[in-house]
Amino acid sequence: MQRDLYSRLLDWKEKNDRKPLVLKGARQVGKTYIVNQFGKKEFDDCVIINCDKDERVAGIFSRGFRTDRIISDIEILSGRKIIPGKTLIFIDEIGEVPNALASLKYFCEDSPEYHIIVAGSLLGLAIHGGINYPVGKVDELTLYPLSFSEFVRAKESTACADKLVKDELSELESLGALYEQLLRQYYFTGGMPEVVQGYVNGKDISELRDMQKRILADYALDISKHAAGSILGRIHQVWNSIPQQLVKSNKKFIYGDIQKGARAKDFELAIEWLLDAGIIYRIPRVRKARIPLKFYEDFSAFKLFLHDHGLMGAMVDAPISEILLKDNIFSEYKGSFTEQYVFEQLICKKGGGVFYFDSEDTKLELDFLIQKENILVPIEVKAEENLRSKSLRQFYQNHPDSRPVRISMSPYRKEDWLVNIPLYAAERIPGMEISAI
Repeated sequence: MQRDLYSRLLDWKEKNDRKPLVLKGARQVGKTYIVNQFGKKEFDDCVIINCDKDERVAGIFSRGFRTDRIISDIEILSGRKIIPGKTLIFIDEIGEVPNALASLKYFCEDSPEYHIIVAGSLLGLAIHGGINYPVGKVDELTLYPLSFSEFVRAKESTACADKLVKDELSELESLGALYEQLLRQYYFTGGMPEVVQGYVNGKDISELRDMQKRILADYALDISKHAAGSILGRIHQVWNSIPQQLVKSNKKFIYGDIQKGARAKDFELAIEWLLDAGIIYRIPRVRKARIPLKFYEDFSAFKLFLHDHGLMGAMVDAPISEILLKDNIFSEYKGSFTEQYVFEQLICKKGGGVFYFDSEDTKLELDFLIQKENILVPIEVKAEENLRSKSLRQFYQNHPDSRPVRISMSPYRKEDWLVNIPLYAAERIPGMEISAI
């Protein structure tokens, strides 16, 4: 399965100032698979060390950080010779061995000739749990669930995916019906690689839903295994409440919707745990629509999204037939699936810097707000047929230098003050030139 991140791994390999690479991402998004493929294709050999499965690994990193000794021990453990420039060293589940993570500082400083990639599904938890993270001594990449274009490449063809991400937006309408059909399928599968691969291979849809349920069960097991007992129940409460929070017209996260009378201090640690595990994302509100947006972040108001809409469908037992066959699936459930989908496409291409805008003074609310250079890009998601953009127009009137974008089922068109992007091309927005908006 071809992933967009692969090209960035190639860039990392050839960097003159390359550092050990930390590959982040939630459990089962394909980190181990992509590194294995990268090692096999781009190196003469790939030595894989799993900190979770081999108790001997901890001993390698418990006797100091002299890199030549560590390399020698890894060679003995793996039975393979490690040759700089020709061997990729992959240390998986590195959060289980804190000293292994700390050793990356010394490989950066003393032995930069080695190609080292490390990964860990719960790495965020480990770091915030007290592990000494080698700040400034590592490169970082994040792997997300498959974007829609990656799904199209896997299910349809590379040519179809390339057209979606490379051709002029005005030229996509010729395949609009096909992209909408594929988007309906993607609404069901989501972007978890195992589920997508199963769908491509023709597995029964009930088996695919079972896969999604099993992934959710694994997440629940992680929570029970790794979370402190004092917040375990609250983590489950937050996790289970997110679909219900997103189905509201105003998708701002409300603590009282989890438990009557609940306050921020009751659930803050639970939310942070899920954020560190990489299975939810927090989108903050901005108080004022000004550059830079980060200056005006309102820490008291935010939305929470899951990292994969296919898993959200499985969480709420959304009828598979409705997703695959119902005409109005893109606006069903008050558009919660659609806003979740758009968020995923923005975050997998942008990596951060996604906000929403909600003005209590003007009662003006926008689904998303990003900045491109010194330009504000307000984004409104229209899951239903009604394309009137009252909030978007009002925002533009208040901020005439902004570049409003509406995402809907209508084809691409550029108007005097607004650009309409078809829903299936939502991931194009972060990479668009300002002149094209």
